[in-house]
Amino acid sequence: MKSIEDIEKLEKTIGQLKAVHGEMSLLSKKSQNDAVNKFKLGMINKVIASANDVLGSDYRPFEDFEAFDTDELPSNSDVVFVIAQYLEEIERFRTDNVVNHDYKWVYLIEGNPSEILADAKTRGKG
Repeated sequence: MKSIEDIEKLEKTIGQLKAVHGEMSLLSKKSQNDAVNKFKLGMINKVIASANDVLGSDYRPFEDFEAFDTDELPSNSDVVFVIAQYLEEIERFRTDNVVNHDYKWVYLIEGNPSEILADAKTRGKG
């Protein structure tokens, strides 16, 4: 990552993806094949756009996926499936950008340890 703003955008996007996944998982358990309404889909697409921006081409889960089609509303389970893929990739991206430095986990900015605290790695070696 290049700046503190990149870290802030990453953390905001992670939170949004987790919230969407949680909410849509609940809806999917009740009625997995029901279509998502246009309002929710608009919000979901904004979160996906933010995730695509954060992840770049190296980490995007689907290189040709930009957003859900608002004319062909996806089902609740379709959204859960796609958001789960985004959660996996954004965590891989986050993990690749944190390091244990002076006995604490911090984000890397331009390859160097920052003072911004991070959660521990969930993948790879510490």
